[in-house]
Amino acid sequence: MSAGAFAPPPAEVIQADVEAALAEDIGPGDATAALLDDAPDSAYLLCKEDCVVAGRPWFDATHRALDPDVRIDWRCNEGDRIAKGSVIATLRGRNRALVSAERTSLNFLQTLSGTATVTAQYVDAVRGTGAAILDTRKTIPGLRQAQKYAVRVGGGANHRMALYDAVMLKENHIRAAGSLTAAVARARAMHPALPLIVEVETLGQLREALDAGCTRILIDDFDAATRREAVRIAKSAPYDGRIPLEVSGGVDMTTLRAIAEDGVDCISIGGLTKHVHAIDFSLKLGPPPGG
Repeated sequence: MSAGAFAPPPAEVIQADVEAALAEDIGPGDATAALLDDAPDSAYLLCKEDCVVAGRPWFDATHRALDPDVRIDWRCNEGDRIAKGSVIATLRGRNRALVSAERTSLNFLQTLSGTATVTAQYVDAVRGTGAAILDTRKTIPGLRQAQKYAVRVGGGANHRMALYDAVMLKENHIRAAGSLTAAVARARAMHPALPLIVEVETLGQLREALDAGCTRILIDDFDAATRREAVRIAKSAPYDGRIPLEVSGGVDMTTLRAIAEDGVDCISIGGLTKHVHAIDFSLKLGPPPGG
C-alpha cells in the first residue's frame, strides 16, 4: 500500500514536527557538517532488522527541509514488511544536508516503524477473531498524530485522538455525576455529536450502560469468566450486539488471543505507542552494496 492509503496527518502537521525536531538537533548550526565541502553525494538507507516500515512522510520532509532538491528513491511502500539487511531507499543531494538530516530523519523512521511493527504483531495475533486492535492516548508528547498514523500503518485502528473528539466516562466522572445513567444523560445533552464511551466495572454497570445507550462500552480488568458473561449479555436480546465491547488493561501477547476469542469487539493497548522498540536503520553515504 502507498502512504496515501493510510491517510497521514496534514502536511502542516508533519512540517511542524520536522521543524521542531531539526531545531532541537541543529540549533544554530551543524558544526561537524560545516567541515564538508557541500558537494553532491549519494546515500542509502539500510534496514537492520525485520520491521513494518512507517514514517516515510517525516523522513522525506526532514531531508527536503535542508535540501529542497534532494532526490529520494524508495524501494518499498509505507506499510511493507521488510527483511533485515534490505536497502529500502537511496538519496542524492548535498552532502552537508544529507548528514545534518540523518539523525532526525532516522529518529522519525525508527520510532514510527517501531510503532507500526508492534501493532502488526498484535493484529496478526488476533487475526480471524473479529477483534480490532486499538491504540490509546499513551503517546510520546508532541508525536501523537504521527504515532497514531503508524498504528494505522500497522493494521490497527485509532481510539479517540485526544480529550476533545470523544466523551469517555470513567469511574471518577460517573461518581461525580451521581450515577452512570446520569453521566450518560449529561454527556448526550452537552455533546450530542461526539462518540460516547463508557467504562464499566461490574456486570450491573454493563447492563446500565447498555440500557442508557452509548457508542462503545469499555470493560476494564474483568476476569475471564466475567468477560465472557459480559459478551453474552451484550450480544443477547434485547441488546443484540449493537454496542461494541472494548477490553483494556492486562493485555499482552500471552493474554491477547484468549481475550479476542471471548468475542469482544475491540482491544486497546497502550504499549503500541508507549513501549516503543525503535527499529534499527542506518543512513550511509555512497552507493548501496551491489550498486
